[in-house]
Amino acid sequence: MFSQQPDQKNLLAAIALSMGVLLLWQYFYAGPKQKEEMERQARLKTMTTQQQGQTVPGTPATGTVPVPGAQTAAPGSAAPAVPVKEMTREEALKATPRVEIETPALRGSISLRGGRIDDLKLAKYRDTVQPSSPNVVLFSPSGGPDAYYAEKGWVPAPGIDQRMPDKDTVWTAETKGALTPTSPVVLSWNNGQGLTFRRTVKLDDNYMFTLVDDVENKSGKELTLYPFALISRHGTPKIEGFYISHEGLIGVLGTEGLKEIGYAELTGEIDKNIKRNPANASAFREFKNSTGGWLGITDKYWAAALIPKQNQEYDARLWARREVEKNYFQVDYRQPGVTIASGATGTAETMMFAGAKEVRIVDGYRNSLGIKQFDSIIDWGTFWYFTKPLYLLLDWINRIVKNFGVSILIITVLVKLLFFPLANKSYESMAKMKKLQPEMEKIRERFKEDKARQQQETMALYQKEKINPLAGCLPMVVQIPVFFALYKVLFVLIDMRHAPFFGWIKDLSAPDPTSLFNLFGLLPIPAIEQFALGHTIGAWAIVMGITMWLQMQLNPQQPDPMQQAIFNWMPVMFTVMLGGFASGLVIYWAWSNILSIGQQYLIMKKNNVDIPLMENMRKTFKPLLGLLQRSK
Repeated sequence: MFSQQPDQKNLLAAIALSMGVLLLWQYFYAGPKQKEEMERQARLKTMTTQQQGQTVPGTPATGTVPVPGAQTAAPGSAAPAVPVKEMTREEALKATPRVEIETPALRGSISLRGGRIDDLKLAKYRDTVQPSSPNVVLFSPSGGPDAYYAEKGWVPAPGIDQRMPDKDTVWTAETKGALTPTSPVVLSWNNGQGLTFRRTVKLDDNYMFTLVDDVENKSGKELTLYPFALISRHGTPKIEGFYISHEGLIGVLGTEGLKEIGYAELTGEIDKNIKRNPANASAFREFKNSTGGWLGITDKYWAAALIPKQNQEYDARLWARREVEKNYFQVDYRQPGVTIASGATGTAETMMFAGAKEVRIVDGYRNSLGIKQFDSIIDWGTFWYFTKPLYLLLDWINRIVKNFGVSILIITVLVKLLFFPLANKSYESMAKMKKLQPEMEKIRERFKEDKARQQQETMALYQKEKINPLAGCLPMVVQIPVFFALYKVLFVLIDMRHAPFFGWIKDLSAPDPTSLFNLFGLLPIPAIEQFALGHTIGAWAIVMGITMWLQMQLNPQQPDPMQQAIFNWMPVMFTVMLGGFASGLVIYWAWSNILSIGQQYLIMKKNNVDIPLMENMRKTFKPLLGLLQRSK
């Protein structure tokens, strides 16, 4: 792997790889975190005026889809000048009559006031790895903290003076009992003007709602009404801020393909619009005449999405507005008008996904319901054709061994077997180069003043011995795609959330909880533990660093002491950097190093190459020992 000109190339390659990891860390983690915090501070300083409700693209002037954040004013009217005092979640739930939701996957309720689905908890997921921790909350009612809900309804065509159900409408439950997979719920409301609105809500065993709205027309006149549906979220939610995972508004809208819009992107546009016009405190994307697809709001592991009938046209918006220093986000769509003759009944149907982004469930909905690109609600990334097969293989192994950590170890072995011929050639080349170190040293001494001749003689020696000097970098290079694909899988896929390994690793998607700063739990001092939360260098990261250093000692030594020092201390740098990565990824890297050490050691023995490991260790730590002696 190392020679004079090739040495320089390999050195540059290794340094470039290290810098690449540093830059990627900055790009994926530190940079987005810093940017998010700066944007948050900027938003807090921005005092804005209120904005009147806007119509959905194509909506008649007399009817508007409810705007996000307009919970204290009628749709389309001016918002209040001061914020309303916020209730607790429990108080907001008790403030309205409700119909319970009870399924194996979801718990919650439907508010009879407004007919909103605004109370959902995920029955199979908890906030932390502790079994006693609360269930994950997905939807919460308006008026309380972190309001997040779905709403469906109608808007009238121009000239129709009929009351429509809105956020204050109190529906009547025609059915008794809770909403279950086998017991749909029927709600109804009569507007006193000849129209009876009826809504049937169905829910399967997992996360798919079916909402069917009927309007019985006994007004004596033909009417045209436009069905709409929306998902609204009040306030900017706390996100992890990693570029590798999209959190925000999302949708596949007809022929437009996948659209992903982050919270910061929309709030940044609002800031710009306010500077140009203080009354314009909104930002949106509109998509007209779409057919097929879906739209929603996604978190890292959870999502809520509206799914219009795939053969019907609709106009959609993904948008945000600001009201009294608070941001509101909403996705909504409106379908073409439904003309209802007197004495007839009009119908509009939609589906809504609200739950965990489990791969098998999401793929099942895409296939069984024919939802266009619904699997894109999981952020597989640009290289999905590599990431998804890796996950499917990992999942298949896990169903056999029942442990994702063990599955990662098996995947690592399979990757090693896949690249075994290439790695063998690489390690054989490195072993031969290490064996030629004395000859190379003689060439450097003989042509000390002639660098060009040094290179010529070195390359001639390589050709004579049939050595490829660049082959030494291949083992590291070939596992980079696997590394980043596994990084994506560990970070994004819900299967890895709270998935245990052995010992202290209770969550493979989280960093190793042990810390060098509290002696791995031996010093349970609160101040140290608090500091260690943001400066984790866990036991597995140290194992990874040690194995990386041991592997590098099997490589030929650099002739330049400075170059060799860089390589010797590179494992320390990687240990610090990878300390904050998902523990599953660090376990993969450490195990890969161990397998590589064994393979490389056997090949070097086969080629009769000495392995002066203790001598290399002495040379590596000689500067540090000298510094300690001088300090005495």
